[in-house]
Amino acid sequence: MATMKFMCDAERCIECNGCVTACKNANEVEWGIQRRRVVTLNDGEADEMSISVACMHCDDAPCIAVCPTETLYQRDDGIVLHDKDLCIGCGYCLYACPFGAPQFPQEKAFGERGKMDKCTFCAGGPADSKEEEYEKYGANRIAEGKLPLCAEMCSTKALLAGDAQEVADIFRQRVVRRGHEDGAWSNNPRAQADNLAVDATRKG
Repeated sequence: MATMKFMCDAERCIECNGCVTACKNANEVEWGIQRRRVVTLNDGEADEMSISVACMHCDDAPCIAVCPTETLYQRDDGIVLHDKDLCIGCGYCLYACPFGAPQFPQEKAFGERGKMDKCTFCAGGPADSKEEEYEKYGANRIAEGKLPLCAEMCSTKALLAGDAQEVADIFRQRVVRRGHEDGAWSNNPRAQADNLAVDATRKG
């Protein structure tokens, strides 16, 4: 069985926040919840770089390890989901996650976080009906044979989602071609040259 993963190519991300908007539209999350966000480092500098961040569906997820009510669990395909009926809002998962993926609505009184919410890889969650599943967890695009909408809507294809091996292969090809003067998608015969370094003095 395929292991599903996200990967964001920081060299391609243009901070358009299309992935953020797509996620909100697909899942209609409540106010205050941000399942996906774009983080920019060195904003305004020459080495500025942006990356789209959400739950990374870790192989050995620390959020699962610290949850006292077994709210979080991992499917056979590697997707980490949560059962909102079991969540007590303790926040342990938030402190354990290095990506800040678990979100809390913060609509209650101080100290009461409410039910945890996070990226589900558009795979829904445990529910008795499709309507209940959508209301609690958002879209279940995986069951429809589709990828998460955030990745499908990425205009520069910086955000990749799917089988971990295929995602890794795509990124590996990009890295090999990235320094090439004609780019990874060129049909120019010169793209097959041994020298992958950019030479600004060559013309034509």
